[in-house]
Amino acid sequence: MSQINPIQLQKFLKGVDYPASKNTLFENAKKMGADENVCSSLEQLPDEQYEAPVDVSQALSKEQKKHH
Repeated sequence: MSQINPIQLQKFLKGVDYPASKNTLFENAKKMGADENVCSSLEQLPDEQYEAPVDVSQALSKEQKKHH
C-alpha cells in the first residue's frame, strides 16, 4: 500500500457529511473517482464514525504505519 497524499484524499472525500462511517467514506471516494490505492486504503480503516476529514487522514496514517 503506497502513501496517500492527504490533499488528494480530501478531494475524494469532498461533500461527505461528517460524522461519517467508513462505508460512507469509501462510497463517496469511489463516486469521486478515487483510484484503487485510495479505495483499498479506505477499506483498511477501522469500522467506526469519523468526525472530520482530519480524523480520516490520521486513521489512514496509522493503518499505513502498521503495514510497513
